[in-house]
Amino acid sequence: MAITLKSRQQIAQLREAGRLVAETYEVLREQIVPGVTTAELDRIAEEFIRGQGALPVYKGYGEMRGRNGQIARPAFPATICVATNDVICHGMPSPKERLRDGDIIGIDIGVLLNGWVGDACYTFTIGKPDDKTQKLVVATRRCLELGIEQAQVGKQLGDIGAAIQRYAEAQGFSVVREYTGHGVGKALHEEPTVLHYGAAGTGIKLKAGMVFTIEPMINAGKPGTRLMSDHWTVRTADGSKSAQFEHTIAVTENGPEILTVL
Repeated sequence: MAITLKSRQQIAQLREAGRLVAETYEVLREQIVPGVTTAELDRIAEEFIRGQGALPVYKGYGEMRGRNGQIARPAFPATICVATNDVICHGMPSPKERLRDGDIIGIDIGVLLNGWVGDACYTFTIGKPDDKTQKLVVATRRCLELGIEQAQVGKQLGDIGAAIQRYAEAQGFSVVREYTGHGVGKALHEEPTVLHYGAAGTGIKLKAGMVFTIEPMINAGKPGTRLMSDHWTVRTADGSKSAQFEHTIAVTENGPEILTVL
């Protein structure tokens, strides 16, 4: 599938969807405290998103059926993905999961507003995590920043992954390979695929009008992953903690523009 370059008008519409994602984080921020359930956070996010005339784009997404027609993977059931501690991505909110002091939680939010998608992830610390966990969160956010800096016209996709991998590994952490960034537009997942590791000077050249996510998932231990029996939740293979930050960005002649901010 070819990469679809977005016009200025289309980027403006994507910016509005992205702003709603950022606003949803602001609504959630004060609720992310010890004792709250991840299901309650999901309820708050869904009510706010729908109240703004948008749809939660993850809810009902991704059902897969086998050749016999039976469901091989159910549709994702919630508005937000939650990733607590050793969960890397795609965790399901639950009324049984309560946040505790020292936890970290990645909250991934996607919306569909006027036909356009906004998509981002933010890792929050609950109370006072230990020093290594705090370092992981800070380093992961810096990985995202370094990746975004490489999203320049004339650069290559490999420059993004190389910058992220170099920094993460220098901090003593590892980069998840199996889950990537992706193009964003009217669909949640478009071309290109954006790796968070690799070699500088490789991959497709970046052009103005490209819109995609950069969303490094960084593990405190080794990069291996485990897909759980719900066919969605992904954990670190070694039980180490994992953090993720994500923005949707547009490549412009004036440099990268972050679309998922207020």
